[in-house]
Formats: sequence, C-alpha cells, structure tokens
Amino acid sequence: MTALPRDEPVLRVLPLPKDLNAAGDVFGGWILSHIDLAGVVPAVRRARGRVVTLAVNGCTFRAPIFKSDLVSFYARLVREGTTSMTVEVEVYCERDPQSPFIVKVADASLTYVAIDDSGRKRPLPPQ
Repeated sequence: MTALPRDEPVLRVLPLPKDLNAAGDVFGGWILSHIDLAGVVPAVRRARGRVVTLAVNGCTFRAPIFKSDLVSFYARLVREGTTSMTVEVEVYCERDPQSPFIVKVADASLTYVAIDDSGRKRPLPPQ
C-alpha cells in the first residue's frame, strides 16, 4: 500500500469535469501544467524571485487520474547550479473516500532558471 510523503504538498486539487477526456480520465496536459505549477514553488523560494521553466527533463505517468481523485503534488529542490535549479515532483491521488487508498500517479523532473526583471538569467542568491 502506498502512503503519502511526510512533507506537506505544495499543491492539492480536485479535477473538474472539463479536465477529463472522453474515457473519464484527466488529460495528461492538465497533469503536466499542475506539475509545473508545483515545481515552481520551491524554485521561486530558492531564487527569491522570478523563475522560468527551462525544461521538463522527464515525466512518467504511472496511473490514470479520475474525476473523484484528490490530487496532491509534492516538490523538492534536488540540484542547483549558478542560475538554474532542478526540482523533482511526485503526484499522488487519494481515491475512494469511503474506503480510501493512495496511488502514486506520476513523477517528473524539471529545470528552472532564475531571471531578473528584464527576463535575463541571474545568479541564485546566497543561501
């Protein structure tokens, strides 16, 4: 049985009917957009300012997300360079409120770059 990570999720949402495909599963693009939203949280905190998504290094969809799932996104900074950061995001669903269980549905790695007000990359501030 899968359990939720001990950390607090950076994002928790319920999909809406508009987020579903004809089979009743959540669109992959919806999941990716929320992964990016979750990943930017630790990146902005570390950069102490604006960041942009440089790359989605990889994303694996492990199970579908259904309309009644409570979806939780967990993100953590795993690497930093001079101007960039790599963030890993894990996605879990809480299913069947009457007999709840947890399913890990996706994980991803993204790279963000700190930028200044002109949109140029800038060094990360000292910690």
